[in-house]
Amino acid sequence: MAGIKGLVSLAFAGSIGMTFVILACALYNENGNSRSWYSFFVVLFYVLCPIPTMIARRHTDTAGGTNSPCMETAIFITMGILVSTFALPIVLARSAVIVWAACYLTLAGNVVVYLTILGFFTIFDMDDSDYAMW
Repeated sequence: MAGIKGLVSLAFAGSIGMTFVILACALYNENGNSRSWYSFFVVLFYVLCPIPTMIARRHTDTAGGTNSPCMETAIFITMGILVSTFALPIVLARSAVIVWAACYLTLAGNVVVYLTILGFFTIFDMDDSDYAMW
């Protein structure tokens, strides 16, 4: 039963993070007449972030090892995507495309969503868990 509670809490945390990003887009007007949804482009990074690591895990020879060049390259690409996720709202705010309050809400959503992704992979990476069969 503890596994179900973990999954429900991960789903709740992910929805809170996405709520922050949607609020950042919906609440703050760009030039007073239209909604600025440019902050929502971070969702593309959320989707792209785990892909290199998942591909590298399928192609590594050792179980759980990070010594292979494939895994090291995947971690490097993943970290580049993660840094881009945090840099995009800051660059948009510095160039006055979005307001700083929307930037702060987007950054808060980034932290929550990436902690949720980390929690998801931590739960599903355990071999002794019931989720390992999925």
